[in-house]
Amino acid sequence: MRGKARIINGRGTGGAVRRTVAVLLVLMLFSMAGCAQKASTPTTSQEKVKTVELKLAHFWPTTHPAETQLVQPWAKEIETATKGQVKITSYPGETLLKSADIYDGVVNGIADIGVSCFSYTRGRFPISEVFELPGITYNNSKVASKVAWEAIKELKPKEVQDTHLLMVITTGPGDLFTKAPVRKLEDIKGMEIRATGLSASTLKALGATPVAMSQAEAYESLSKGVVKGNLGPIEVLQGWKQAEVTKYITKTPFLYNTLFFVTMNNDKWNSLSPELQKTVQELTEKYFDQVGMGLWDKQNETAMSGAIKQNNMEIINLPQAEVDRWLNLVAPVQQDYVDRMAKLGFNGQDILNQVKAKAEKYNKEYK
Repeated sequence: MRGKARIINGRGTGGAVRRTVAVLLVLMLFSMAGCAQKASTPTTSQEKVKTVELKLAHFWPTTHPAETQLVQPWAKEIETATKGQVKITSYPGETLLKSADIYDGVVNGIADIGVSCFSYTRGRFPISEVFELPGITYNNSKVASKVAWEAIKELKPKEVQDTHLLMVITTGPGDLFTKAPVRKLEDIKGMEIRATGLSASTLKALGATPVAMSQAEAYESLSKGVVKGNLGPIEVLQGWKQAEVTKYITKTPFLYNTLFFVTMNNDKWNSLSPELQKTVQELTEKYFDQVGMGLWDKQNETAMSGAIKQNNMEIINLPQAEVDRWLNLVAPVQQDYVDRMAKLGFNGQDILNQVKAKAEKYNKEYK
């Protein structure tokens, strides 16, 4: 009986051992599966890195240097620097928003980033109009862009706080492009000339008839004779092919400067991490310094040796006595700005003096 009992107990012991081994094997399998899951977690997490996709709206054609030399390289470098976390898709040629609707489109989130002219929505940006006043001389677009961006960062106008302003750039000085020659003040009297923003007020003071429209509309209007001229940077003669529909260039650098914004929807900007914001801001400043602030100078040079020469356009330089006549007539436009600022509670004369001082400073630096 005792031997049989031992055998029975032996079998019982063997069964227990087998059960123990089985439990250990199961536990080992769970442990290995857990380790494998942990090992795969970083890959899974990496695959789920979120990409912020941003739509950028502007009005220039796909071939324009604003698209090919500024927007596209800037967007590509941001995507590379953020390892694909920020991707900007450009919608040129008013394919997403009309030029005059771009700023409000950014505010309302139709576009995440917008590039257009402040002057296309006259009255919306009263303080910023100072940079387009006639009678202030800018040697080139580098000077004008440097003055505007530096002053806006100092002034911090409330009018642009409903978006996140990334940078501003300008055309710099502009000229008159006409079908008939303008050699003296009398030649411009009653002439229909495309202009926007303060340029319209400037032309009106000279006796011309300003007609508001974007550069995108100017070629057709000039070709059909709806307008007889345009006031703008020389680059439009090539970038917008307006050398084909005008014949004369009257040099008037004291009349014109147009300011462009590059701005982003506030909610989209705030959705970026501090690290991504820092990267975007640093690259934007880089592109302002290396590309944006001098972009129109390069375009003007290209137009002079390209479209202007090819179309045999005549360049007219006004004698100083004639320039003085024009300047006397546009002087009240500056005073009107000062008066309008006073009604809005701002010291317009101080703002104007600040801009003039910066223009004088940077004219010496960028000749």
